[in-house]
Amino acid sequence: MRRFTATVMVLVAMAPGGVALAQQLDGGAEPPSAMMTAAPQAIAAPVGDDAGAVTGEQYVVRLRNLEQRINELKEEIFRSKARLSLLAESVLQNAVGGSRAQIVHQNEMGGSYRLATVVYSLDGAPIFNREDETGALAERREFQVYNGQIGSGDHSLGVNLTYIGAGLPYMRGYRFSVRSTQSFSIPEGKAIQIRVVGFEKGGPLESPESRPAVRYVQRVISLREAAEGAESTPAPTGGAGTR
Repeated sequence: MRRFTATVMVLVAMAPGGVALAQQLDGGAEPPSAMMTAAPQAIAAPVGDDAGAVTGEQYVVRLRNLEQRINELKEEIFRSKARLSLLAESVLQNAVGGSRAQIVHQNEMGGSYRLATVVYSLDGAPIFNREDETGALAERREFQVYNGQIGSGDHSLGVNLTYIGAGLPYMRGYRFSVRSTQSFSIPEGKAIQIRVVGFEKGGPLESPESRPAVRYVQRVISLREAAEGAESTPAPTGGAGTR
């Protein structure tokens, strides 16, 4: 009997709370029924550690909820992008609406005249002022003067050109000026292209100071055509200074 009791004490001591049970069995204070009621409490304790574990069914439910939330966020982003697209389109229409003007200067003067100063004004306000007496400006046979928005209706374009005599000895050192004004009208929602051509008029009998002249070539186009051709017109370069 003593050997049996010792064996039970060793087995019970190996279980959680077994030390207290072993003491009770050794002292004989508690009957075997006490051991039967205490042991389940000690063994059942670890079961509580897994109480918060997620079962397969709960995982599937949580995954479905997450997917639903992601789909809702995608719909919100899609609606926000649609609103931004409409807003951008509205702003762009307001920006490119109205009318537009594209003005280009073309130099067809001969070698006896070297372009030195170019001044343009639109409705009395200066829009272009370029001066260069080194010859770089005269080498630009064509350059853009203005490309921007303008109100529809009637307008006035002012041109002031200065040439320096070159080539023939009797022309050198002289300065020749050309002043011209051109009226034009542009419809709402359209663009106008104006090509200002500086050329020599008359024949050999024309006096040198009377030869420099200006003519205008106008064409009304759509805003789309104006946008497509905006990059094809070269801007003035070649070291000319701006004042």
